Amino acid sequence: MSHDEERAGETILARLEGGRSELAYQKDQIVYSQGEPADSVFYIRAGTIKAAVVSEAGKQAVVAILRPGHFCGEDSLTVRRLRMATVTALTPCVLARLPAAGVVRALRHDAEFSELFMTYLIERNIRMEEDRVDQLINSTEKRLARLLLTLAGDRGAERPDQTVPKLSQEMLAEMIGTSRTHVNFFMNKFRQLGFIEYDGDPQGGIKLNRSLLATLLGERPQIAPRD
Repeated sequence: MSHDEERAGETILARLEGGRSELAYQKDQIVYSQGEPADSVFYIRAGTIKAAVVSEAGKQAVVAILRPGHFCGEDSLTVRRLRMATVTALTPCVLARLPAAGVVRALRHDAEFSELFMTYLIERNIRMEEDRVDQLINSTEKRLARLLLTLAGDRGAERPDQTVPKLSQEMLAEMIGTSRTHVNFFMNKFRQLGFIEYDGDPQGGIKLNRSLLATLLGERPQIAPRD
């Protein structure tokens, strides 16, 4: 979502009734776990989170990376009302917790909130389709590049250089379905080509040259609108 859409979301959320609260989470802290009862929706105000699912055999897959302006926990609005994934903070986060009953009420009676929520669901569905295509068609190198751009936020962002959270290579490998060895190889390649910059500080971030990295995916450069 754009900054304007985030501001619009905050304005609309301020009108919600019924026990809305704000919660802070530290890096690696679990927001909720797969299989738990689901009674609320969350709106991300700050930070980045991941949603992952685990099979009965214990195999884990990351299904979404979510940033400010995104929702999670929509499973609380279904008949089952069980968490379908485990959501974990990748960075320090601030989330607004919205009781399911209040969200249902708003969807029925608040046209602006309903439009915001439905727009988000449609955009997320498009992202999920892109993720499936990414896994089926793209090489490991392109999947890694796309993940880094996703962590940086919307493709239309004006800033050519952005910093994303530094994640372990094991986690990056898990997110794109490859080995740590492959991730290490392509991260070194990206750094040598000037696509990314990072140092040995475990608390530091990865600085992206968004324009260069996007060329790897064949994306057309974004032209900033004139004032």
